[in-house]
Amino acid sequence: MPIRNIELARNRSDAILFRAPRAQDGAAVWRLVRSCKPLDENSLYCNLLQCDHFCDTSIIAERSADSAVVGWISGYLIPREPDTLFVWQVAVDPIVRGRGLAGKMLSSLIGREACSGVRRLKTTITPDNEASWAFFASFARRYGEAELKSEPYFHRDSHFGGEHATEHMVTIALAQGALCAA
Repeated sequence: MPIRNIELARNRSDAILFRAPRAQDGAAVWRLVRSCKPLDENSLYCNLLQCDHFCDTSIIAERSADSAVVGWISGYLIPREPDTLFVWQVAVDPIVRGRGLAGKMLSSLIGREACSGVRRLKTTITPDNEASWAFFASFARRYGEAELKSEPYFHRDSHFGGEHATEHMVTIALAQGALCAA
């Protein structure tokens, strides 16, 4: 798996490296997610498992100067839909926001060998998460065959017992060859 240095900074010491997560990254990912409201916090153990078991379909953005984890996307291939990457979480440290890091991470992730058969991307978003809606709509315009599709999926009352907002399933059909140019 190639490692890419991403030019998102003004000088070399601020360069950001994309790589597959390792089990040792679990605590750093957990801290990053906790700092990125309104993301749901998972347990530290969950993030550890994501870094270990889903390393081929997740990605870390690491600042080269100090190896700080400044970006994270967790994902997995849906077992009954092996051509679909489900994006669980996208987290970008506030200190590096506004540089297109999330889009570059997702493009890099989908370009990996483990995702070579991916034809669709799915994620869930609550109605009030404007940043996620904007991010995935932008990604769909850039790499999708059409606008993103969405429908209520996990409902506030029937799935979350009234404790969490309804999550809408968002689906993006990826344009053939679009990611080759990413």
